[in-house]
Amino acid sequence: MPTENAQTLAIKCAEAMFERDIATRSLGVDLQWVKPGAACLAMTVKEHMIQGHGTCHGGYLFTLADSAFAFACNSHDRATVAQGCSIDYVSPAGLGDRLVATANEVSRGGRTGNYHVRIETDNGRLVALFHGRSYELRGAVIQQENPHG
Repeated sequence: MPTENAQTLAIKCAEAMFERDIATRSLGVDLQWVKPGAACLAMTVKEHMIQGHGTCHGGYLFTLADSAFAFACNSHDRATVAQGCSIDYVSPAGLGDRLVATANEVSRGGRTGNYHVRIETDNGRLVALFHGRSYELRGAVIQQENPHG
């Protein structure tokens, strides 16, 4: 169970990132919850996300998973980016499906980390599995206010 301070920090990081994350917000992604090293985002498949075979385009699935990964690995207030990612598409998502991406930290040490993300429909059907490797940059996620104005 995360400590109150670690949980509060994770929430503040997520709020700061979500405010700046135009790409994620423009897809209608909702931040469900965040904990230290973990995050859950959800999105409904819309008409513009459907590809030529009548299912959700894999790029949108990847983007949802990548966003959940980003919120999880930035939850410690260390500016972190993706070093590499991969995704396995397990089953198709269709128009109107509510997708839930849950990211969990598997390992974190030095400046790197590993994260797994599961994308499921809101009724629990597995759609995709994503693995992300993170790299910590210098600096914080939460921008400190300048006391000198």
